[in-house]
Amino acid sequence: MGLGDVNYRIAFCIANRPALDHYPQLNNLAPLAPGELEHIVANSSNHWRKLFSVYAKFIYQLGPEPGWPERWQDYRDHYLLQADSKTALLFSSPPPQADNARIHIVAGKTYAAELNVPGLEWQDAYFAVNKSQRLIVSPYLDYRQLSNERIGRLVQIVKACRH
Repeated sequence: MGLGDVNYRIAFCIANRPALDHYPQLNNLAPLAPGELEHIVANSSNHWRKLFSVYAKFIYQLGPEPGWPERWQDYRDHYLLQADSKTALLFSSPPPQADNARIHIVAGKTYAAELNVPGLEWQDAYFAVNKSQRLIVSPYLDYRQLSNERIGRLVQIVKACRH
């Protein structure tokens, strides 16, 4: 359950969800409608603005696709977590079983420890990988924790997991 494209290729798994509207009761994967991301940001804490921004910066750095806007901010506002975006933000735990088309990123060491994710190989102080499960543990989606430098490292790890 969470927000995003049912045919996602990459998903962040987080322990919390927006505490407004129907999100606390959400029990399926639902794409955001145009303008819904702005609604969440406007009616909740700054935490969600930062989370969506860091997610968009990561996806944009991973590789813009034809038709995407020139700026990651426009991608965030008009594509991220919408139908056909190939992205998702999952609130369910543990992360779904791996398949060859999807990569799951558990956001935060603390959440990964709570999930008791097996078979992790720590790459450095911030990132761990279970290649057979196509699962990565990364810092949380926050500017200080998942800085631009660490976003670049995460992009490298994701690209290596795709092969």
